[in-house]
Amino acid sequence: MFGLLKRRQRPAAPTRSRPTLPADLVRRVRRIEITTKRLVDQGVAGDYHSAFKGRGVEFAEVRPYAAGDEIRTIDWNVTARMGVPYVKRYVEERDLTVFLAIDVSGSLGYGSRTILKRELAAELAALLSFAAVRNQDRVGAALLSDRMELFLRPDRRRTHVLRIVREILMRPPGGRTDLERALWPALKTLKQRSVLFLISDFLDAELSSSLKSAAARHDLVVIELYDPKDHAPPATGPVVLRDAETGRLATVSGRRMARQHTQRRQQERQELLSLIRKLGVDHLQIRTDRPYLSTLISFFERRRKRLAR
Repeated sequence: MFGLLKRRQRPAAPTRSRPTLPADLVRRVRRIEITTKRLVDQGVAGDYHSAFKGRGVEFAEVRPYAAGDEIRTIDWNVTARMGVPYVKRYVEERDLTVFLAIDVSGSLGYGSRTILKRELAAELAALLSFAAVRNQDRVGAALLSDRMELFLRPDRRRTHVLRIVREILMRPPGGRTDLERALWPALKTLKQRSVLFLISDFLDAELSSSLKSAAARHDLVVIELYDPKDHAPPATGPVVLRDAETGRLATVSGRRMARQHTQRRQQERQELLSLIRKLGVDHLQIRTDRPYLSTLISFFERRRKRLAR
């Protein structure tokens, strides 16, 4: 009698459990998703579509002429064969990639008004991404500080958009700003020409060669996150200040510091605006003390009119 041979079973592979996200982070991501998707549904997706064109148009079909069709769209060969007017119909060939280069350094953890700059960056990223996905465009992102923290390849999925938002919000506070250094690896990794949104408060940010390269290779849009007290702190007596990026504390004369700080910020901002004008790229200022939707819609409208010329 032959005994039954038992097949040796391999031990089951350990299952990877996804890390549990903090409840507060989940709520913040969900709030941003609900808020921005509602704005997309209310018309932002259409405004976005008209402002950012794809590679061109391609022929789709011919169909019978209808009242209101332009005469120049008539297909005279088909019309001659059929004995009644036919017109050519074209569809836009988008194949568009949107890429978000987002500053997540320590200074983004500040906000003197109703919203932190990091929360504002996350909302803008979500709004632009959901509008792009609604139009079947791909969205990617790079998180920047004094280096490239993370690179997410372009994708069209809703879950991909939510990951971008989650990664922005969950970055630990702190970290220096060096966009000139951090932007280069993102540009080298991003192979395809894209609509490139650079989102930052641009505090102590020296940008020259990397911004020129971005403008030469991509359709660059600079979004400046602006908090009033970043540029004009209150002129008070001696105060203790903490640097958001280094954590260092310093006691300074409030009035003298405020005057010097304001002058330095004004000079830095003028240099940034001068470079942006020289490169001929789009620039938006999104403030923490005002609603941003009207600013974004006005920008889309200006681009639409410019493209229509």
